[in-house]
Amino acid sequence: MSDNIILTEKKEATLWITINRPEKLNALNSSVLDALETTLEMFLNDNSLKGAILTGSGEKAFVAGADISGFLKGDRNKGAEFAEKGQTLFSKIENAHKPIIAAVNGFALGGGCELAMSCHFRIASENAKFGQPEINLGIIPGYGGTQRLTRLVGKGRAMELMMTGENIDANEAYRIGLVNQLCKQEDLLSLAESKMKT
Repeated sequence: MSDNIILTEKKEATLWITINRPEKLNALNSSVLDALETTLEMFLNDNSLKGAILTGSGEKAFVAGADISGFLKGDRNKGAEFAEKGQTLFSKIENAHKPIIAAVNGFALGGGCELAMSCHFRIASENAKFGQPEINLGIIPGYGGTQRLTRLVGKGRAMELMMTGENIDANEAYRIGLVNQLCKQEDLLSLAESKMKT
């Protein structure tokens, strides 16, 4: 595992935040959530920064979900703590006083989809896949996804996605309003950057 699980880079007034666990498809664990929260606090308190772009490293995934190898070993209380940690962090992202754009390539599943939904805008490359497959593990989206997905795509479609565990491609995500804009994979980061300059 990489020692630098969150990479940051300042470009003018924009902070680039990259979740850096490509060997695990950038899956979320407690260390990632803690590092992401620290980065978020730094971003919010830096007056020179006007916005942030959040993405995942590699070409396969934005965030492929929670690292289930970690929480399946824990007990019920640890699972609840992990869910609460994610809920708290994603609420801070959603309510941030500066815009945060999710630049989504590859998989954005489970907690990854929830993370993207907590951002103010979602730009996706054509290879992106979205879904809430938690039902396949006998659980529900634990980071506030039940509420955010419903607000974005409507109750009927949200229930279908959560109760079937179906994954959808970028075109369908755009069609139903989960994604704000689509682009070619090679244009994803430049398009996200251009949004910060408008």
